[in-house]
Amino acid sequence: MNENQFSAMLALIVPPIIEQITKNSNLDENKIICLFYKSKLYKELSDEKSKLWHYGPVTLYTMYQDELLTGSYSYPEEA
Repeated sequence: MNENQFSAMLALIVPPIIEQITKNSNLDENKIICLFYKSKLYKELSDEKSKLWHYGPVTLYTMYQDELLTGSYSYPEEA
């Protein structure tokens, strides 16, 4: 996947994660976006080699919540 394709993929993956966080948070959307883009999860998600983009938004949201609560997250087992 080239860089443009990967950027387009991220543009499709991130909004549903932000939407899920917004639904389950008291923070305003701008603050949520800022926090998400500063997260370890986003840093890893934005690296194509991590392959985190293979996971769906709900799984990535859960991983983000784990990061917020514990400071880390684990990769879900592949089915």
